[in-house]
Amino acid sequence: MAQTRIAPPAARNEGQWAFDQREALNGNEQFKQDDDGLNVRARIEEVYSKEGFASIAPEDLRGRMRWWGLYTQRKPGIDGGKTATLEPHELDDEYFMLRVRCDGGALSLQQLRVIADVSREFGRDTADITDRQNIQLHWIRVEDVPEIWRRLEAVGLSTQEACGDTPRVVLGSPVAGVAADEIIDGTPAVRHIVENFIGDPRFSNLPRKFKTAISGSPHHDVAHEINDVAFVGVVHPELGPGFDLWVGGGLSTNPKLGVRLGAFVTLEQIPDVWVGVVGIFRDYGYRRLRTRARLKFLVADWGPELFRQVLETEYLGFALSDGPEPPPPPTGRRDHVGVHPQADGQFYVGVAPTVGRISGPMLTELADLMEAAGSDRLRLTVEQKLVVLDVAADAVDPLVEGLEDLGLAVRAASTFRRGTMACTGIEFCKLAIVETKARATHLIGELESRLPTFDQPITINLNGCPNSCARIQTADIGLKGALAGGEDGYQVHLGGGLGLTSGLGKTLRGLRVPAEELPDYIERVTRRFDEQRTEGELFAQWTQRAAEEDLR
Repeated sequence: MAQTRIAPPAARNEGQWAFDQREALNGNEQFKQDDDGLNVRARIEEVYSKEGFASIAPEDLRGRMRWWGLYTQRKPGIDGGKTATLEPHELDDEYFMLRVRCDGGALSLQQLRVIADVSREFGRDTADITDRQNIQLHWIRVEDVPEIWRRLEAVGLSTQEACGDTPRVVLGSPVAGVAADEIIDGTPAVRHIVENFIGDPRFSNLPRKFKTAISGSPHHDVAHEINDVAFVGVVHPELGPGFDLWVGGGLSTNPKLGVRLGAFVTLEQIPDVWVGVVGIFRDYGYRRLRTRARLKFLVADWGPELFRQVLETEYLGFALSDGPEPPPPPTGRRDHVGVHPQADGQFYVGVAPTVGRISGPMLTELADLMEAAGSDRLRLTVEQKLVVLDVAADAVDPLVEGLEDLGLAVRAASTFRRGTMACTGIEFCKLAIVETKARATHLIGELESRLPTFDQPITINLNGCPNSCARIQTADIGLKGALAGGEDGYQVHLGGGLGLTSGLGKTLRGLRVPAEELPDYIERVTRRFDEQRTEGELFAQWTQRAAEEDLR
């Protein structure tokens, strides 16, 4: 089909390939043009792993190695006040974070054991579950990377395009294919995209990262509103179960929720539509400034009608059917924690690790418990949680008891343990200003002690910097790391949410809570909500009508 330029070019050169604006306009675009990020693997295996950290070329170290899931981690002992003042080489430690992509959040028992072994042998027992259904390991030496890859790939796992300006992990419902109330199982589409397009050089040089979510769950359990492209389960009145198409979501320092294109996509059409949306991003996306290079900026400038028109005429060659808007998710939680019946008569068991922090030994013990329960399938969630699938009725209680003995809460998960997330923080991240994981863990313990009977759903997200890896703008209480008088503190966002309360939280002007006062502040606000809420009112809804003094 002939290509027609429907969208007018920008007034300035934005680096849009569709308009032959291919000159490299910044350092990132230059190194990507000089050599595809995927090609760095050969140098890691043949040079860097043999000659050591000092042999790594700078553009590979802080650039192309991300295409294989590797980021240098923060050198210990550098305080948050120096994050923005030191040069990258001064922040770099000679160790790496390694991100293992778990598309659809899916792990087999064998894969889980291999990750546990890699964590123990090469990562000082570290293993964090992210809110993107990945597992991150730390303290990885470049010398060990080829052996780690060999072990992961032997069981079907990969770190390819887990980072970088590429299609990142494809999110999927953690209970796809088993949930009794599922609209449609999106797993075949997740697998098709991963098997056919991840590592494809056509999509390995995008303007920025590209995030995908596919879920047929009525609970909206993949945070579709903040992905670049999302396929949301819905029932068409004539065509039956399928997906509603959303584009242009993303947070960071300029948050935007995704928009509906009003288009209905069948399961079989998802791969073609996905390729089309990624193609638009690659060709029309802004490459001049990194801060404006996400798809959300193009969508905001074009609007949904023009975006859909370009998708259908230039990339698909056919018109998509109009479709209905997905209904709101059911009331209650969507983290899948607890014991739930599957459609086949078995059960799935949702587990709440504390802010996603686990360890290699814990993963091994988890694998032993799963094996004893007869389960071969584990799922990660976008809430930093775990779900064990396919548990027979008589194995549920022994599994739950074993998990809770291990410190993985199921029935004993408090609302604070279920609802609190934290990013990596200053412990390992070079962008962070403050500590997050340990502070969130302490906060949970304090709130459980102070508010033992509080049971309303509430989300508390801690982020070490403004980039919102822990989704602070879409939490009931979002806490963004900031220095207050030279000490660790947090700027407060209140009333954000996804699903029933989709929207971005509001910043309380002038309020920065010192780290040591976090438990006091959150206890105070939570008590006021509990005292003032009406029947069925959610925290985010209460913040919209609460008096300013009650939010401070």
